[in-house]
Amino acid sequence: MKLPQAVLRQCSRHLRSQSNWPLQPRLQFAKSIIPASHPSSSPPSTPWRPSRTYATTTTTTVSAADLEFGQPVYETHPHILQPGELTPGITAQEYHERRSKLAFALPENGIAILASSELKYRSGAVFFPFRQDSNFLYLTGFSEPDSLAIIQKTGPKPGDYVFHLFCRPKDPRAEQWSGPWSGLQAAEDVFNADFTGDIAKVETLLPPILRGAGKVYTDITPSTPVTGQLVTTLLSHLHLPPAPLAGLVHSLRAIKSPAEISNMRHAGRVSGRALTSAMRRSWSSEKDLEAYLNYAFTSHGLSGPAYVPVIAGGSRGNMIHYVHNNRLLNQDDMVLVDAGGEYGTYITDITRTWPVNGKFSGPQRDLYEAVLTVQRKMVSLCRENATLSLDQIHRATEAGLREQLSLLGFDLSSGGGKMDVLFPHHVGHYVGLDVHDTPGYSRSLTLRQGHAVTIEPGVYVPQDDDRFPEHFRGLAVRIEDSVVVDVDSPLILTTEAVKEVVDIEALRE
Repeated sequence: MKLPQAVLRQCSRHLRSQSNWPLQPRLQFAKSIIPASHPSSSPPSTPWRPSRTYATTTTTTVSAADLEFGQPVYETHPHILQPGELTPGITAQEYHERRSKLAFALPENGIAILASSELKYRSGAVFFPFRQDSNFLYLTGFSEPDSLAIIQKTGPKPGDYVFHLFCRPKDPRAEQWSGPWSGLQAAEDVFNADFTGDIAKVETLLPPILRGAGKVYTDITPSTPVTGQLVTTLLSHLHLPPAPLAGLVHSLRAIKSPAEISNMRHAGRVSGRALTSAMRRSWSSEKDLEAYLNYAFTSHGLSGPAYVPVIAGGSRGNMIHYVHNNRLLNQDDMVLVDAGGEYGTYITDITRTWPVNGKFSGPQRDLYEAVLTVQRKMVSLCRENATLSLDQIHRATEAGLREQLSLLGFDLSSGGGKMDVLFPHHVGHYVGLDVHDTPGYSRSLTLRQGHAVTIEPGVYVPQDDDRFPEHFRGLAVRIEDSVVVDVDSPLILTTEAVKEVVDIEALRE
């Protein structure tokens, strides 16, 4: 692993005006130094913005701010990133610490290998916006396809590791068609790789690394694009049967850092305000409501929707993941909206249910209040000193809903799977870089400080099931918040989305 100064190329660039680092070009890169007019002993009265410069084939240099990279960097996108950040809200130092924690968890001479995502196509030549594999992104901050990251343990102490990043070299002709990518030089200097190389040459670059491995951890399979066949064949040839890597990474991802929580709180704040704003208005169609929310997320600083939203009017709310969102809204119905925005690739997950006309009918209010009573109680249990798991909170949710529905006249005593019909899903899941974060990370584990979860009880009364009271048939209510577990209280990330009956109705007054 590089010395701390190398790590600080990114995380403490804003401190460089206080340093006396010499100019040390690497490859064609010339790191920026303090201008003569700003000596370290006399800080400037206004902040000095450090900027990387690149040497050209002549004696001139070009500021990094005048170049194009495969993703935002501070010099080109100061409106998105702060000094030291690789992705919004997350510094290069934090990415280094994540790799350090993973390496520390590996056995002696252990190696972790991660492949990037591939560009996915919608149809023909029409592609989706690229989304990096979450584990790859979590450990590198690098958001390009056709890449391979290797974290190689080199000693017993935290920080004893080497980071290899193989990716595409700069190619002006290809980038003219596909847009810019970062290249090998930026992989080293911006993303702090100790060693870089052309992904097209990984067949010769990888064997020397693997020959010293004691154990290899990877989720690469022969079907993994670009590198899958090569990596699996090479591991077989070297008699290195791989162990799964995802579980190790997910155990790190499951506990959120303060920076991650800040990103999720920002996403929750903006998303919650958008939902509350939507409740103030009258809507005639699901599609119009969806379009408004997507616009509200983006226009207030989020990168867009975190997932395909559910905008379900009336009995369509009984379909848990109804995403057609193309029907007209009946003014006498409720609308169930499951929608949230994304910031710095961190998401928020919110569901609110409200009357289309702004006023609850009697049955709508009764069923809504029943779900809300349980939801409030379950959110309050999201604290470390409650010593509960998500599975235990789920069982408490079932019991709470059963009690509340019985008070409303539902006959749930005879069994027959009635609760499975009325409440068919789990009360919550982990949330973070993905909507359903850290898949495979058990919901039976006791919640700890830093866990981020959703709490989303719901009741879905079938339209034509005579086992349930007639005046509730066809109604669907789900109320969901994203919550971070603290020691003695929950941090609700989505509190700006109102959910009390009196508050919802007051929005139209």
